Amino acid sequence: MKILVADDDPISRLLLERTLQKFGYEVVLADNGRIAAEILLQADAPRLALVDWMMPELDGPGLCREIRNSQREGSYIYIVLLTSKKDSADVVAGLDAGADDYIVKPFHAAELRARLHTGRRILSLEDTLVSAREEMRFKATHDALTSLWNRATTLALLSSELKRSARECQPTSVLLCDVDHFKRVNDTHGHLAGDRVLEEVARRLTASVRDYDFVGRYGGEEFLIVLSNCSHAGLSARAEDLRLAIASPPMRAGDIEVSITISIGAVTSDGCGADAPVESLLAEADCALYQAKSGGRNRTVVSTPVLTAQPNVCPRSHLVDSLKHRFPLQHQSH
Repeated sequence: MKILVADDDPISRLLLERTLQKFGYEVVLADNGRIAAEILLQADAPRLALVDWMMPELDGPGLCREIRNSQREGSYIYIVLLTSKKDSADVVAGLDAGADDYIVKPFHAAELRARLHTGRRILSLEDTLVSAREEMRFKATHDALTSLWNRATTLALLSSELKRSARECQPTSVLLCDVDHFKRVNDTHGHLAGDRVLEEVARRLTASVRDYDFVGRYGGEEFLIVLSNCSHAGLSARAEDLRLAIASPPMRAGDIEVSITISIGAVTSDGCGADAPVESLLAEADCALYQAKSGGRNRTVVSTPVLTAQPNVCPRSHLVDSLKHRFPLQHQSH
């Protein structure tokens, strides 16, 4: 583990360096408080710091205050003050400045080792808590099977993206994808094979979009894809690329190979003026998906762009009579 030693006295620095190396630490040295602060504010800074109280440019308490008041991102830094001050008021002042512990000079090596061990134990506990917090956050925002964004998070991200596209007058495209005949996979090969298929579909979809696009599991065998700055003119080709990425090659589910296809309904918001409501885009995409599935599956249907902020209700029961003029673009495998 790395540890910073900040002391303006070269002999003290050398003795501390050798002692800490014997303890198994990787030692980083600084001969004044300002240099020490710059080191500790770096992204890969040591998480333990042994800091002398009296230093030029920035003393130990001043260094503690600067580190604690900074907007530094990253893990906590445990700071031990080295001081010859024994007065309780001085000790309190050092701790109030942000030091975690102090050790009075001269000190025994065993005492130093024990105090640093306490610091490492506290840092380890913090790491455990942070890891648990991040795991809970991941579980709250991601789908347990595919590790994609879950439905609630995907819709929240879509809402934010539509607001951004409205501000910047850029289009946003939404694709609703459904795995064709997925029930047959479960019925024929079992639910474990079905799970492997969904995982592979998620992987291929994610690999087929840009880093700033996002893919979410909308529910069951449905996936929602949001393409930033994707216009209506380019949406058909992008949707076809996604469909083809799933269709070939066949997917492996354990010891078997399964040929899987998807149907895609897609729509674009023009991005200018008021942002189109999420419900409006999803209704359009859902209607387009319904046409793709009713037209034979393994195809994409691209709806006309959503240009207004008024929700466009499109019940599936009223869809058939208006398919031809509402969905002029469609592609399918041959």
